[in-house]
Amino acid sequence: MPILNDAIAALDTLKPADINYVKQLKNPPAIIKLVLEAVCVILEVKPARAKDPDTGRTIDDYWKPSCGLLNDKEFLETLKSYDKDNIPLKVIQKIRSVYISNPLFTPEKAANASSAAEGLCKWVCAMDKYDKVAKIVAPNQEALKEAEAAYDEVMVGLNATRADLKTILDKLEAIETELKKQNDKKANLEAEANLCAVKLQRAENLISGLGGERARWKKKAEDLGQQYENIVGDAILSAGTIAYLGAFPMSCRQEMHNMWMNELRKANIICSTKCELTDILGDAVRIREWQVAALPNDQFSIENAIIIENARRWPLMIDPQGQANAWIKNMEKQNNLRVVKLSEDGSHMRELENAIQFGTPVLLENVGEELDPSLEPLLLKQTFKSGGVTCMRLGDATVEYSEDFRLYITTKLRNPHYLPETAVKVTLLDFAITREGLSDQLLALVVAKERPDLEKQKDELVTQSAKNARELKQLEDQILEVLSNSDGNILDDERAIKIITDSKSVSESVTQTQAEAEETEKDINAARSAYSSSGSYAALLFFCISDLASIESMYQYSLQWFSRLFIASVVNSKFEKAKSIVVDENCAEESVETRLQDIQTHFTKSLCQRLPFAV
Repeated sequence: MPILNDAIAALDTLKPADINYVKQLKNPPAIIKLVLEAVCVILEVKPARAKDPDTGRTIDDYWKPSCGLLNDKEFLETLKSYDKDNIPLKVIQKIRSVYISNPLFTPEKAANASSAAEGLCKWVCAMDKYDKVAKIVAPNQEALKEAEAAYDEVMVGLNATRADLKTILDKLEAIETELKKQNDKKANLEAEANLCAVKLQRAENLISGLGGERARWKKKAEDLGQQYENIVGDAILSAGTIAYLGAFPMSCRQEMHNMWMNELRKANIICSTKCELTDILGDAVRIREWQVAALPNDQFSIENAIIIENARRWPLMIDPQGQANAWIKNMEKQNNLRVVKLSEDGSHMRELENAIQFGTPVLLENVGEELDPSLEPLLLKQTFKSGGVTCMRLGDATVEYSEDFRLYITTKLRNPHYLPETAVKVTLLDFAITREGLSDQLLALVVAKERPDLEKQKDELVTQSAKNARELKQLEDQILEVLSNSDGNILDDERAIKIITDSKSVSESVTQTQAEAEETEKDINAARSAYSSSGSYAALLFFCISDLASIESMYQYSLQWFSRLFIASVVNSKFEKAKSIVVDENCAEESVETRLQDIQTHFTKSLCQRLPFAV
């Protein structure tokens, strides 16, 4: 106990001089008497009997016994070795009732009288407090020992139970781990099963979506393989056609093709046996769009359009009948085509500058045999970079050059003679009408007057077919793009499967519509074929009167004039319809033939009547 230790320490500090000082006191202070009296009570020293000088009564006097204790050399050892655990009850009760409860009995007040009194007071207080603690704590310590013993006994059983519990918990944890593992395995198997079901459905969709394309794509792959083998020779022939044969008629082009193919064979360069520009560079969808834009429906005109689209130089088209002019205007109408003519005031240059800057196509029409020298930078595409922007110097002005800009040049001269320095700057093209193309155009005029319903349906079908072909090409490109860009297993790509399925669904619908349109077109063409002789006959007449220009240049007749005269003959010629009962098919055919004969006779007569006046 800290208090007891302090008391013992206080006893250790006492010196013999301190004890002697107290013994020599004849009339000690009351606090010293009180402290020594308490010490005598604890040590069970009997008091002396003496009379109280104040009252005269006999009282217990502890001063003399106290002095006797102080004279004992073993006094301090007696105090240190005092049996504090067995203080008699009556002694401790008296100490508490007489001394501890006395407010004067404190070490602080005893210190004022003597250091010996202070130490002895501390010792008495420590005995009192130790007795209190010993009497209260000891039973509790015994109870604690018993409780600890019982606790240890219970803990032994508890530890055994805990060990058993830990074993069970370890087994339970192992079972739960195994259960979780099996549940995870089950979940994985279910996920794999679901994924397999999804993949199976996707595979069915993919097979149903692309199954019909197998044969066509296989054939296409074989064709592409053959084209790959012929690509070098075909590229040489195509490049030669674009670079050199644009100004020549179809017969000359074919002759040159045959000569070039012989030279390629001699050089062991493989090329296609039938090398045509439409097969090598032609796009069926693009060609159909050109035909919708009024491109003549003949091989010669189609090749000219392909040359224009693939040539690096701007096209200069020899267009005496205005066929190219009309086609360019229709094709570029949606792109805000600017039509300009060469002028002395230079206004055409301002138009060109704006078009070059904003990427607008320009049609420069009705040029002569000499081109404006200021156009040379444009014809040669002399561009340069300025501040990171592509520019071109045109005349005195420098303008930004847009990659979207396109230039078309046409001339109405029948047989112009361009100098070599002009020819090498442009792509010369002979766009003069062919007999095949003119025959088809005149046939359309006849059918439009005789069977307007057929011609209207024909025009609608051509437009619809071009639209269908474009959609089919876009859908096929989309499907092939998805297939080529898909990483890993395509069945894992839900988006790709959806795109393919949706595209194929739309493709089937468009294909069905296209098939119906083609069947209808066959019927229309069969009905129109009955009038084909009139178109061929009129085309023959046009080329006959066109050849008159070789006799004298003044004998020139425009296609527009000829077409108007032909339409007038169709309208004004007499045609008697059978108004009786329904005739059979042979009678109907004879009626058409009679009608065509009537038109040809009327047109021939009308043409012959006007030729002398024209001359």
